[in-house]
Amino acid sequence: MIRIIPAIDIIEGKCIRLTQGDYGRKVIYNENPLEVAKQFEDSGIQYLHLVDLDGAKAKKIINRKVLEEIAAKTKLKIDFGGGIRTDEDIKLAFDCGAEQVTGGSVAVKNKELFLSWLRKFGAEKIILGTDVKDEMVAINGWYENTKINVFSFIESYQKLGVQSVICTDIKRDGLLQGTAINLYKKITDRFTGIKLIASGGISSTDEIDELIKLDLDGVIIGKAIYENKISLKELRKYVG
Repeated sequence: MIRIIPAIDIIEGKCIRLTQGDYGRKVIYNENPLEVAKQFEDSGIQYLHLVDLDGAKAKKIINRKVLEEIAAKTKLKIDFGGGIRTDEDIKLAFDCGAEQVTGGSVAVKNKELFLSWLRKFGAEKIILGTDVKDEMVAINGWYENTKINVFSFIESYQKLGVQSVICTDIKRDGLLQGTAINLYKKITDRFTGIKLIASGGISSTDEIDELIKLDLDGVIIGKAIYENKISLKELRKYVG
């Protein structure tokens, strides 16, 4: 069964969602992220994708208190990303209660550092964050496009020990117009042994059912929950 992983994105300590990563297209859904996390937990959900968007922009962790509070007051297994660029950042994330850490920009900009984290913490603790636009990797909160092909990017890191990958199609994120089924199929067809987590554009449980057929490890759902396109009650059949 696929893992259902709701997303909480944080700006200034509040639960928000962006559209296509645009900080100018921000909607605040709740000023208390812990309240949202508890609703997820009460619905039987076990996982949370927590992103420090202030941190992604500042290139260092900003919203550590939100991570600390959710980790201390729920049993959710949190994967945390946004602003993790140094050994101090990743230690802080784990010390504050993250179960896993997602590194994207650092995997592009500082390969040796990312690999040192894999060695130090283990592949089960480190997720390769792969944000994609037209099959090319984007970094730094999606502000910076690269000339790195997503397939070669994943391939290079799989050879070096990466097991888990979050792949987000930027063009679809926050639009509620469907997820990148074709992209995920290409990845799963090409790579065996990768735990692929789909992210971006999920708008219905029908899409979750389609992703299940691809044998993905997980699916991150954000705006569809906040805009009531998918209810927590509907997600119960996928958890537990």
